[in-house]
Amino acid sequence: MGIKKYQWAITMAALLFGLVLGLQFQVNESLQQDTTTERIERLAQQIEHKKMELKTLQAQVEELRKKLDQETERPELRRIKNKINEVGILAGTVPAAGPGIEVTLNDSDAVLEPGENPNLYVLHDEDVLKVLNELRAAGAEALAINDQRMIATSEIICIGPTILTNGNKRLAAPFVITAIGNPDTLYSALFMKGGVAEQLKQWGIQVSAKKVEKVVIPGYNGAITYNYSGGERA
Repeated sequence: MGIKKYQWAITMAALLFGLVLGLQFQVNESLQQDTTTERIERLAQQIEHKKMELKTLQAQVEELRKKLDQETERPELRRIKNKINEVGILAGTVPAAGPGIEVTLNDSDAVLEPGENPNLYVLHDEDVLKVLNELRAAGAEALAINDQRMIATSEIICIGPTILTNGNKRLAAPFVITAIGNPDTLYSALFMKGGVAEQLKQWGIQVSAKKVEKVVIPGYNGAITYNYSGGERA
């Protein structure tokens, strides 16, 4: 009987311990759910607050943009803005558009005779330079080769069958030179009797050009460096 009472007591204690553990688990789970819900609500409030801040900032930016537009429309600032744009076009740092011509240069397609030098029938850097200089002399306001804007520091160097320009830009034939200026003047300068086009064609170099109502030339996007000049301190 003593043993049975002892076993019964152990059984009851185990049941009570199980009930206590179960209750504690339910309480902890409930507290955790409450904490998670509270945290979600707090985060939702923070997100909503940030949205309101962003909306306010966007409105401020829009208001400042309107004020800037109003200021730049003032006659004196508009003149400065136009002058900056003109200088940028001349320097080549901003895109340019206008009437002009499109010149295409390509190597000769002639069949060489035995013993003839093939280098005489391919384009070289001096050939491209002659065309560019002729267009500049005829009043070209902006120039590009294969969409590479030509500026005061742009070089034209032969590298095998290609030319190198603007530091590290390799261009291969055919070379498409676009020029903004008076289309008739530019065209006539290239194709005058004894001119550049006629000289190149003597070696079979393919030269063609067409007048274009609107030429679009991109701005120069490389670095501009000067080796021997700079500003002076007062």
